[in-house]
This record gives sequence, C-alpha cells and structure tokens, in this order.
Amino acid sequence: MAAITTIKKFVSITSDSATKLKRIGKPLWHVLTFSPADERILPQKAICANIEKGKLSVLYASRLLSKIKIKGYIKYPFEEDRYPTPEGFASSLSLAINNLDARTAYVVLSIPKAWAVIKTAEFPSTIRENLSNAVSYELDRLTPFNIDDALYDFRILKEDTDKLTLLIMAAKVDLIKPYIDALKERGIDIKRVTVSLSSIGTLCSYFYEKGDIIFIEVHKNEYEGGFLNNGSVVETFTGSFSTKDEKLKPDIILSEITPLVDTFKNEGKRPQIVILIKGNSFDFENELKSKLNLPIKILTEKDLKIKSSEPLKDISYASLGGIIESLWPKSKGLNLLKKGIHERQKTPFVLTALLILIILGMYALYMLAPLRIEKKRLEEIDYQISLRREDVKKIEALKKEIDSINEEVSTIRNFKRNKPLVLDILKELTNILPETAWLTRVRIIESAVEIEGYASSATGLLSKLEASKYFRRAEFASPTFRDTRQNADRFIIKMEIEGIKKEVIKKPSLEEPEDEEE
Repeated sequence: MAAITTIKKFVSITSDSATKLKRIGKPLWHVLTFSPADERILPQKAICANIEKGKLSVLYASRLLSKIKIKGYIKYPFEEDRYPTPEGFASSLSLAINNLDARTAYVVLSIPKAWAVIKTAEFPSTIRENLSNAVSYELDRLTPFNIDDALYDFRILKEDTDKLTLLIMAAKVDLIKPYIDALKERGIDIKRVTVSLSSIGTLCSYFYEKGDIIFIEVHKNEYEGGFLNNGSVVETFTGSFSTKDEKLKPDIILSEITPLVDTFKNEGKRPQIVILIKGNSFDFENELKSKLNLPIKILTEKDLKIKSSEPLKDISYASLGGIIESLWPKSKGLNLLKKGIHERQKTPFVLTALLILIILGMYALYMLAPLRIEKKRLEEIDYQISLRREDVKKIEALKKEIDSINEEVSTIRNFKRNKPLVLDILKELTNILPETAWLTRVRIIESAVEIEGYASSATGLLSKLEASKYFRRAEFASPTFRDTRQNADRFIIKMEIEGIKKEVIKKPSLEEPEDEEE
C-alpha cells in the first residue's frame, strides 16, 4: 500500500509539473529556437533597381537589428515615355553599384505593374500539401502566361476548412530575362524580382501596419494603386488624368476608389486611404475627406520616417518599397524568381538542444529531492518486509501445495468425466444381459469393450447393448456357433464406449484382459 501511495504521489507531482511546463513552454520555445542568424538581427544590405518609363531609380540600404537605413539614391534618365533597354539598364545599375559601394548587396529588380498580372484565386484545401504543383498546373488558366514563359510567385491570403484563397503574381519571362542576362554578363546576379505596385503596398504597410489600406500613388499625368489586405496587395487599378487641372484630380481618384470603398463597406470593413504624392501638390487630403467618410493619410517625402544618410528628395516610392520588401522581416512581398517554390526554414536546434539539456538537468535535480525522501521510506518498508520474510515463505509454500492438490483433483475429475469407470461398465453389462446369457471374458481397453460368452440366442444381445447409454456400434467380432454341450450359442461381441472424447484417445495399448463370469 505504501508503494502504491508513493507512485500516486509521484504521478501527481509529474502531472502538475507538466501543466506548468505547457503554460510556459510556448514562449520559451520561441526563445530557445531563436537563431543568431535570424533575419531580424542579421545585418544585410540590399540595392533595388526600379524600372520606370523614362528613368531608372536605384536605392541602396542596409539593415541592422531590424533598423533600415538608406545609404544612397541615384536616378538615371532615359528616353521619355519608354522603358530603359536591357543594355542601358545593366550599364546604369553596374555604375550605381560601384558608385554606392554596394558590390556585396542583395540585388532586387522592381518591374512596372504593366509587365505583371496580380490577382487572387481559390483552390480546394485538399491540395494544401501540393500547392506549388497545383498553381503551376493552373497558371495558364489563371493568368495569360503558361508555366514555361512566366516568372511567378504566390501567397496564401486566407485559409478556410474547404478552400484556400491565394494571391498570385506573374510576369512574362521574355520581358524580364533580357535584363537579368544583361546583368549576368557584368557579374551581377538578381536575387529578387518584384512588382512596383506590390512594393508600394509594402511601403504603406510598413508605415501603417494596422487595418486594410487603399493606396494611390499620384504622378503628374497618371495614377496607380490597390487594396492592401493583411500586408498583401489583392486588388490593383491604374489610370491617367484626362486634365491638367489639379482641382479635378481628386474627383477622378474618387471615381476610381468609390466602388472599391462601397464594396468593403458592405462587407463591414473600414479601410483607410493612403495617397502617395511627391513634392508640393494640391491638397488632396481635405478634398477627399470632404467627400469620403474615411480616414485619409497623405504620404509625402517629408513623412518618410526612415533613417537616411542624405535627404530623401524626389525618391521613387517603388524602389523604397522594394528595399523594405527585401529587408523588413514582416514583409509579405513576393519574389517572381521563386516560381512558387518556398523552402521551409529549418529551426536551429544545436544551441536549443544544449539549453534544453541544462534545463532538464536542473529539473531533474528539483525532482530528485522528494524522490530521495520517498526512497528512504521505501527502504524502511523493505526492512519491515524482510522481518516477515519467513512467514511469507511459509504462506507461499502452502499456496503452492494448495495449487498442486487442486491440479490433482482437477485431473481426477477430468479422468472420471471423460472415461467411464470399469465398475460402471461391468454393472451395466450385468443389468442389460438376460439371465440365459453368461460371460466367460470381458476385455476393456481405452475406448472399446470386447465380451465373450454363451447365450440361448446371441442375436438378441446386439439390440440390448446398442440401447445402453454406455455402448455404441455393437457388432460380432467373429461368427457365432452352437455349442451342443452347453446347448447355447457361443459369441464374441465388440463395441465402443459412449462419451469418450476423441482428442484424449491415443493409440490403444491393450491392458491385460480381465475375466468375469456371470
């Protein structure tokens, strides 16, 4: 009983300890699995080249302990209303990398929205484990491109029990590959390809992290924007101003975003609106606030609260967004070079395993103190048991003797049940044979009986024997004949004993015959 009580107490202590460990385990696990190479603390440098009509914007930045710093910004003009050629792009970017001393930086290419397709799609949740193959198989249906002539990437926006909602971004490889090849000839490898509108969305998400955002970047003659849901651009729109009158531009933007705002209001959402404007421009904020009952933010170069080694004048929002998309750990931007293949980050376990072993060792010491007390108690119990060991041995000997006797009784009972006694058989023969018959010999083996004798009529004996509960299959073992001296038929009859189990019947070994006379 004392041993059982000790075990119960140990189980109770272990259960309480497990509950405490579970409560503190999750935050502790994040600490233990934190890698010294984690991108949130690992220093990194990146340079983003943003292709626009008539110019190339190159922005160089670094990150240390999650703090991003702009280290240089250069713009290269090209032919107006035309995109830079691959050769001109590669020459200008190579020059910028040398001037900015960014030869070891992570190179990002930001392409125009006009080159890419951004859309959402739904897939059944059953393909969750094989999502990359499913997207590649359906790419030609979801976009104007097929798998062989496209660069693409995707992200899960929403996951329900029966379906997945994906954001898919794709671009034609023939438009981008010449720029990549031109840079490779100069020894520069592009590590990331993003879309300018996605980069701008990341920029808005960086400065306004909470809630849904409708953002619009206003240029001199055109505008482009989208809807930012949980850090990802899920809808986009572009357009141009049909007038140069600054007072009419808010109305044009309003006509563009009003249907989108109404849709989200019907869904119970209240997105904020972010207008990205360069330089001093018309007061969009007051104009839109007077017509929309929504929070509106105007993001200008003065509002870019990011550390820089030089004033951020006439900076490209797309190139700045591309830098943030590459250096900001919380960024949800896509990389078209991945083609939907996302490698799972391996959790570092070397340092973690060492710390876990130390914790387990300390916990073991904590657990050993009560165990040592209980061990002493068990030793005392063992001592008391040893004092009574002789009595226990006597009891065990009696128990073995009882078991042996029970086995013998069981054997006798089984023998009696499975094999009728010889006396019972002889008694039965005495009862069923007529007075005119007498036996000279009775032979009983394992499962059969053989009788010899005389009777006034031997043929009538078979029916009497067959009617007995002890016998079956009675038959003459040899022909009967008339003994004139005895004036009776001499017979030999053999029969089987009823009720003998077949499984206990072995090959007969005939015993010495027994003679009975009646």
